[in-house]
Amino acid sequence: MSWLSWAIVLAVVLLATCVLALAVGPVRIPLSRLLDILLGRVAGSSDYAIFYSVRLPRILLGVSVGGALAISGVILQGTFRNPLVEPYTLGISGGAALGVSLNIIAGGIEILGPLSLPFGGFVGAAGMVATVYALTTRGGTVSLSRLLLIGVMVSFMASSLIMLIMALTKVEDLRGIIFWIMGSLEEPHLTLITLVSLLSLAGVLLSLFFAVDLNALSLGEEDAFHLGVNVERMKKVFFLIASCLTGACVSVAGIIGFVGLVVPHLMRLLVGSDHRILLVVSYLSGAIFLVLCDTLARVIIAPLELPVGVITGLLGGGVFIYVLSKRGAWL
Repeated sequence: MSWLSWAIVLAVVLLATCVLALAVGPVRIPLSRLLDILLGRVAGSSDYAIFYSVRLPRILLGVSVGGALAISGVILQGTFRNPLVEPYTLGISGGAALGVSLNIIAGGIEILGPLSLPFGGFVGAAGMVATVYALTTRGGTVSLSRLLLIGVMVSFMASSLIMLIMALTKVEDLRGIIFWIMGSLEEPHLTLITLVSLLSLAGVLLSLFFAVDLNALSLGEEDAFHLGVNVERMKKVFFLIASCLTGACVSVAGIIGFVGLVVPHLMRLLVGSDHRILLVVSYLSGAIFLVLCDTLARVIIAPLELPVGVITGLLGGGVFIYVLSKRGAWL
């Protein structure tokens, strides 16, 4: 299949997944009624309220976060030329989790309200990105190997600090920290959802603008230099794009693993390594994967809800291992 065919197929699958997510849940909405809700024929009904207040915002956030994490994984794997790199490898998730943990024990919710959690997460992620960047930059040059190693070590340090906080904090605060760390798309603030959606779309468009440079950089820094790419500038650009996207996603939805690791691999097996194609299909596939996982998390033990991070880990890891074993592929 051509890249355009893959893009069309995935767009149709994404639309079907979103319709399924709108229809199923603890309260099922028949497909025939979805059209009435969209046309405003049943305004004021309970189904109308569930549709616009609960499910549609979750789906929009799932599409934005899933797509953003997937293209962040594509960018980082292409930049580092390492299939094991994912958006959380550089310590971004650890910084966000540490920021949220400190926010919870400091009583930020009582001062700023629920918006304090994403604010604390974004500040923590931004602080961690700035720290890692400062430690890895020497004379305006960024060492990718140094960046990766320091990012991993800083992430471990942040995890240790979070465990220390959890060991010393009160039970009610401990529950909030654990629930946030496991990830959730239950974000009631439409302003945050809109901001993440716009940032996600801007991220994929900006990354497509630099897709040719990413193709060159994935061949190696020396080859990219001989092809006319400003290697140092592009490394900084790609690091900034991936960091901003990941930081925004983590601050709003918590830590949702495997999307940025599994989706780029699977799409690379299907469409190849041309990032002009890979970025588009990975964005669509990441959105499909996360919306599907969130739907499963809502219905498996309804009316209770599982953390979506649990489903992404189990489903993503299982599918990835199965595909590799069937194709005989190896990392």
